[in-house]
Amino acid sequence: MTTWLITGCSSGIGRGIAKAVLKHGDNAVVTARNISTVTDIVENYPDTAIAVPLDITNKESIAGAVKAAADNFGGVDILVNNAGYGYRSSVEEGEEESVNLLFNTNFFGPIELIKQVLPYMRAQKNGAILNVSSIAAARSGVGSGYYAASKAALELMTDGLMKEVAPLGIKVMTVEPGAFRTKFYDTSLKGTQKQIEDYADTAWKTRKENIVDNQDQPGDPDKAGEVIYETMQKETLPKRLLLGSDAVKIVSAEMKERLQEIEDWSAISTQTDY
Repeated sequence: MTTWLITGCSSGIGRGIAKAVLKHGDNAVVTARNISTVTDIVENYPDTAIAVPLDITNKESIAGAVKAAADNFGGVDILVNNAGYGYRSSVEEGEEESVNLLFNTNFFGPIELIKQVLPYMRAQKNGAILNVSSIAAARSGVGSGYYAASKAALELMTDGLMKEVAPLGIKVMTVEPGAFRTKFYDTSLKGTQKQIEDYADTAWKTRKENIVDNQDQPGDPDKAGEVIYETMQKETLPKRLLLGSDAVKIVSAEMKERLQEIEDWSAISTQTDY
């Protein structure tokens, strides 16, 4: 039976994935910083689910989650790095400690978890790693530079990892969601406390305190969980799986714009050759 280790299951897409995995009969290590937020997911699956506390910024906590997966189910077949959060700030207003924590959560934490599960996957010559990114990695916005950078770093690391472990029988995929009805704009959104008046008409408009979440985003987290589960049953995975009609529209437009810019400036770009 396939065993999934899923981070960030207290709400949103992580929760949707956990529900889909268990509904389809697979094992799931369902994690969250506070396991009381996920006990309702696992209570109906006593033989195939365990709730495990996980602080993705703490190496000992990460090791404990992987050990729990090994002790209960023999290891991890599919790792889903979903835990993360947003941070709103102009680049200049960004606070060093907050930005470091953002990257530890969105980038370095997932890397540590990958390092912990890869020995098991290499030994069995099989496994899969899913890193949940964001359309922000393809197109950043005003006040979202740091968040977008953390997700872009995750994506490019994933691209390299994919090539390194493919000969070992391990699959890797990036998931790029659009806007979903989650807690992203609520408890999962942080922001700078620093204020520089010159950004009042730009970055301030997207600050955390100015965000109103009407829960009218197009994405359904439960449907995302089902799509991800079904995708993982396929022999070949996409390099990047977009989630949501808005994601398809936004990323397509960004890619077209980039290609057009390359074409417009190619005569200048190629003048640097010997």
